Amino acid sequence: MNRNDLRRVDFNLLIVFETLMQERSVSRAAERLFLGQPATSAALARLRTLFDDPLFVRTGRIMEPTTRAREIFESLQPALDAISGVLSSTRDFDPATSEAVFRIGLSDDVEFALLPPLVRRLRSEAPNVALVIRRANYLQAPHLLSSGEITVAVCYTRELPANAKRRILRRTRPRVIRADSGPGALTLDEFCARPHALVSHDGDLTGYVDDYLAGMERQRHVALAVPQFNGLGSLLAGTDIIATVPDYAAGVLTAAGGLREEALPFAVQPFELSMVWRGAQDNDPGERWLRSRIQMFAGDPESL
Repeated sequence: MNRNDLRRVDFNLLIVFETLMQERSVSRAAERLFLGQPATSAALARLRTLFDDPLFVRTGRIMEPTTRAREIFESLQPALDAISGVLSSTRDFDPATSEAVFRIGLSDDVEFALLPPLVRRLRSEAPNVALVIRRANYLQAPHLLSSGEITVAVCYTRELPANAKRRILRRTRPRVIRADSGPGALTLDEFCARPHALVSHDGDLTGYVDDYLAGMERQRHVALAVPQFNGLGSLLAGTDIIATVPDYAAGVLTAAGGLREEALPFAVQPFELSMVWRGAQDNDPGERWLRSRIQMFAGDPESL
């Protein structure tokens, strides 16, 4: 197909195809695209004609892409990102007057400890923008980014979409927080003997601390697992329960009073807190402004 033939292609079909690849469901794709299900089904029929391939085969409730569909998607996504980037870079962005909607993914610890000062800064510079915050840990962020449900995330990362970009904001070390008034820092024996609280979004009773302890042939008892950091301080108050949290979360929790923080009684490698974003928005003026503010308030250059 030459460039002149492209005039006969409805590029809206390519957006429908990308969304179907991400959702694997006509109804969910229609909902995301604000289209009716009949219109989305009709677009799929036109895509099958355009590419001369079934593209999707229903397996139970899921539409599995064919080999040809996977090949198309691998080539198409960078092209759509490039087109989006070119169009975005031509727009001006004035934070004082903008009414943009920014969709950000944050892990719970980041939302608890680092989001409030960021919100205050954004409100002072861009009073008319709207922020949509989504919970995004290392498991959720890749899908939210690739589907376009968020454009930027701040969390601990592992695997990312191929078109995503990443910047390390800070290297953080865990800290122990406690509400008791016992003298001195906890020894390893005392740390293992005390009941622990764990912030676990999926209800697990183990975490990275248990992995370190297992390497020393030690273990601890988790007496309390909660899904979020908000309220952790009040739960520890008046008890002998301790918790291990990122240093920036420890700072916020202890600032409210009634808690103190200390180092763990064993060595732990620092964790890298990163900002990741969609390649399609790399040159978008508004998104670049947002990322600069995130780096300003979530970053810690001295830790890098």
